[in-house]
Amino acid sequence: MSRTSTLPKRLQPMLATLTDAPFDDPRWVFEDKYDGFRMIAENRGGKVSLYSRNGKIISRSYVDVAKALEGVKGDAVIDGELVAIGKDGVSHFQLLQNALRHQAKLLYCAFDLMFANGEDLRALSLLERKKRLKAILPRHKLIAFSNHRKAKGTQFFAEAERRHLEGIMAKRADSPYASGRRTADWLKVKTAQRQEVVIAGFTAPRRTRPFFGALVLAVREDDAWRYIGHVGTGFSHQVLEELYGKLMRLKTAKSPFPAKVKDEGVTTWVRPSLIAEVKFAEWTAKGELRQPVYLGLRSDKKAKDVVRERTWSRKQR
Repeated sequence: MSRTSTLPKRLQPMLATLTDAPFDDPRWVFEDKYDGFRMIAENRGGKVSLYSRNGKIISRSYVDVAKALEGVKGDAVIDGELVAIGKDGVSHFQLLQNALRHQAKLLYCAFDLMFANGEDLRALSLLERKKRLKAILPRHKLIAFSNHRKAKGTQFFAEAERRHLEGIMAKRADSPYASGRRTADWLKVKTAQRQEVVIAGFTAPRRTRPFFGALVLAVREDDAWRYIGHVGTGFSHQVLEELYGKLMRLKTAKSPFPAKVKDEGVTTWVRPSLIAEVKFAEWTAKGELRQPVYLGLRSDKKAKDVVRERTWSRKQR
């Protein structure tokens, strides 16, 4: 359960830019890219409030994590990622779908410190902020400090691929914290292509599959919805049933797209509000996803903020 909040801009998380390849640079540090969702933790007088990326208060949904963070030394605002750890010791986004049913091992991976004891630390260098963060974190099984490696990004990325991780983060060692902004001081390098999508409808089930056949996917473009394909794989029976229940409550008679799309005759339209994440092989020349696989729902941003993620090359700098 979450409550709506207007997160002050000073508490909004700094956002990273997708880049095309790993690199080596002594001015940069490299961290694991966690496969979870962003969480800001504010400890004030021993009382902890947890916020999602879009400002929702989610403390009641993750009571154990909030309780663990009460052990932080002094007042602080911490940036991190909530992940669910599988039996292989790796974070998996799909497992977060089961977290609220207590079927997954949660871990809060803290990687930055914005404020401490009333002091604004955002103008300090990343390395100084991380040093101060490590000093105040309690030792607890639900909390981890995000370690980093200096300079050797290509080697770190190769290790991430071998470990089947989502990717790595590259951050300028001297970078300040830019609340609410997406900058090129923080870069993400993915081992596989991923995209946030908005569900615009679903097709009728085929053969023995129950509930629905595929989801109709969209992103926002020029203040309108753009069709980017269908996804019909990646669903367990439980996911099919639960997702179908959510979709049926969003049924609408009208397509959100300005032009006709594939399989309209067997499509049930829904209000475009549910956000999912998919992995895929590549973008086609028509701007559609090739071979997408459903990974799970996201609730940490607004549907109208979901756009096609563009890759930025360091050569542009």
